[in-house]
Amino acid sequence: MQINLTTPALLFPAISLLLLAYTNRFLAIANIIRQLHKSYMDDPKIVLKGQLSNLNKRLFLIRAMQFIGVASLFLCVLAMFFIYLQVGEWGSYIFGISLVLLLISLFISLREIQLSTIALEIELSDMEFGSEQKKSKT
Repeated sequence: MQINLTTPALLFPAISLLLLAYTNRFLAIANIIRQLHKSYMDDPKIVLKGQLSNLNKRLFLIRAMQFIGVASLFLCVLAMFFIYLQVGEWGSYIFGISLVLLLISLFISLREIQLSTIALEIELSDMEFGSEQKKSKT
């Protein structure tokens, strides 16, 4: 397959926006962890083990998807460099690896989204359990 310099360049906006979305997810989870830490310092009984486990998994996945996304962008640039040097075959292979890394990053992102919905379900069950306790006391 013969590709030219503009083919990998087409991925730049997509990967850049994807990395921005990953950074936003990281910032959101960082805020959640900071709030949870503050709550824990005020009352250690508040924090649920399920929340901590979920947050640790999500933090690991966000770090992995950011790393793999950056590696994908790096290889995309490297592919463009090889194509620029007119070593198109190497550029094609590197670009293919870049696409595979992008797919892996997207798959990890899907898994992190699943875990974030589980975290919301933990919060909802916590509120449901709390409202049931209040009803039983009255």
